[in-house]
Amino acid sequence: MKVVFMGSPDFAVDSLKAILDEGFEVAAVVTATDKLGGRGGKQVLMTDVKKFAVEHGLRLLQPEKLKSQAFLNELKEIHHDVQVVVAFRMLPEVVWSLPPKGTINVHASLLPKYRGAAPINWAIIQGEKETGVTVFKLQHEIDTGRIIRQAAIPIESNDNFGTLYNKLKQLGAQELIKALNEISTESAQYLPQSDELASHAPKIFHETCEINFNQSCTQVHNFIRGLCPFPGAWFNFLGQEMKVITSSPQPEVHSLTPGEVRTDKKKFLQIATNDGFIELLRVKYEGKKEMDIGDFLNGFHWPPGER
Repeated sequence: MKVVFMGSPDFAVDSLKAILDEGFEVAAVVTATDKLGGRGGKQVLMTDVKKFAVEHGLRLLQPEKLKSQAFLNELKEIHHDVQVVVAFRMLPEVVWSLPPKGTINVHASLLPKYRGAAPINWAIIQGEKETGVTVFKLQHEIDTGRIIRQAAIPIESNDNFGTLYNKLKQLGAQELIKALNEISTESAQYLPQSDELASHAPKIFHETCEINFNQSCTQVHNFIRGLCPFPGAWFNFLGQEMKVITSSPQPEVHSLTPGEVRTDKKKFLQIATNDGFIELLRVKYEGKKEMDIGDFLNGFHWPPGER
């Protein structure tokens, strides 16, 4: 079975590698265009998928516009059977409807839960105890297509976005191969999603990451976990942005206002929530490197008169 693979970030590389290892023919790889960045903004930055494709001598397509006639002509000339999408941009119908066996997508949630751009983050933020991956066939509305395969894993109490991301990219690759084998042998079943059970995982922006201490300490802790190590939950600390890398929830009856600080200025720093405190364990203060809270406090100069 001839496959065209579409993806850009590291999350997609495991799936592309698995397709090759399974023996499917990867007729082409479609990924985002190169960008300039790095020091001085003059370094050419390639996607992780492009780096892998180049290393393995795969045909590479990097269209600026997915509806461009030149790109569509190239796709049509490949005569592939199926397209696989993993962490890529939204496809127009003229692209996803092209191959005879359709286009399938690997999504990092148990659809229909957490449809959208940031399913891993939001599953942790919302305090879910399990998540997983879904392989489904693309249709018009985003993340709504018929399900081919699905697999669940627990969200451990010490998981954050980074650890769960690594687990799900491996699980996604495994389930993708099973789905491709089922499609190849025409044994795949396509099960509809229930829109009534749907929830959403919208794209996360910098302002989305500001911590709201008017919640419970567990909710704040989950918020921090769901944004660690990237992009990072933050709050305003004495006029500067403080990112919280790791934390510990401390339920406790108190009389402080949510957001007030309790600290010995040497070893611990806790911030009041509506049912206790969130203890900061590792932080990154604006303009400083990431460090344990004790190291931060020992080197921090408190403003005069600050309690």
